[in-house]
Amino acid sequence: MSSLTESQNIVVLGAGAVGCYFGGMLARAGQKVTLVARPDHVDAINQQGLYMDCQSFQEYVAVSASAELSVIAQADLILLCVKSPDTTKTIEAIRPFLQKHTTILSLQNGVDNCERIRAVVTNPVFPAVVYVATIMAGPGRLKHLGRGELAIGQWEPSKQSDSAVVDKLAALASLLSAGGVPCKVSSDIRKDQWSKFLVNCSYNAISAIGQLTYGTMVQTEAVRVLINQLGAEVVSIAQHQGIALTLQEAQEVNDMIPKTMPGQLSSTAQDLARHKPSEIEFLNGLIVRKGQEYGIATPANQSVYALVKMLEQVSKQ
Repeated sequence: MSSLTESQNIVVLGAGAVGCYFGGMLARAGQKVTLVARPDHVDAINQQGLYMDCQSFQEYVAVSASAELSVIAQADLILLCVKSPDTTKTIEAIRPFLQKHTTILSLQNGVDNCERIRAVVTNPVFPAVVYVATIMAGPGRLKHLGRGELAIGQWEPSKQSDSAVVDKLAALASLLSAGGVPCKVSSDIRKDQWSKFLVNCSYNAISAIGQLTYGTMVQTEAVRVLINQLGAEVVSIAQHQGIALTLQEAQEVNDMIPKTMPGQLSSTAQDLARHKPSEIEFLNGLIVRKGQEYGIATPANQSVYALVKMLEQVSKQ
């Protein structure tokens, strides 16, 4: 099957809080979905369904779940939700099962996952900028805290006017929207990615260090100052890479987050709380490395990056 239709087989690979939300919404709307997740989640979902405690509904949603990568062979569309550090090894692991036509949609934090995916496979790959606040409240139990939409687009500037790519993106957005996931095709997905990345770099590490929600974090004046410093450094790196992101836009985006997601604990905070490695290397760590490469000072990002790395080390002991 070479085109995206409403009868697609969708596989959510790495179905944690984000993957379970979007996969659950699509399954609830009647789409054919398989969640690939950890065995404890898989067992709970296959026994009872995925429990979705959402802002607009609370119910068990019937959806297939598996811990086996071989289910990738049936996928027309993969929603890739694994942690950024796992991107390359995951794509290498599924390559034996991957059909040539299968589209990969990256619902991941960071801004370089699509490049790393395409370094391994030749499949159509698109980034999705994710706007949702969710946590897993136990095996097979999802809690939705806010929002729930996607923006998708073409990350390779040379293909932005390719009619086949334009049509595929439109079909993909239509498929997702019909499945209960509002989705727009962005004319500048790289800017959207960097705007979201800016939020991740500005909020995730602080939330992790303090184990605080976004709404609680910003009640401290010094933290608000630090958020602005982190954001300004990200803007400097983005502009050096030709991303049309301004300081004013960064300020507006960062100011909005604690209002729209006040109860959210960052994914980095959740990782540290579970004594798991975080994605900090692909968030503030990336800014630090790019700053060194470009000769741009990034002291705020260096500070929170170092502190999260220290806490990761402590959690191993």
